[in-house]
Amino acid sequence: MNWKDRITIDPNICHGKPCIKGTRIIVSVILDNLANGMKEEDILSSYPSLTSEDIQAAIAYAAELSHERLILIM
Repeated sequence: MNWKDRITIDPNICHGKPCIKGTRIIVSVILDNLANGMKEEDILSSYPSLTSEDIQAAIAYAAELSHERLILIM
């Protein structure tokens, strides 16, 4: 999976924070929920516009950030 297919960063949407394309769901909200032990199915229930692939993209994005290098989205 390429997280860039599902995550966007636009200064005019959510103050430029990374979010799932077509939504205003910020990636950090998904990651915070996972980090707090929330199950994927509960996140999907709370955010009906999300898919499992969106959650996987958020995890992949976080993994990319952990490499401590600049990520450019074009």
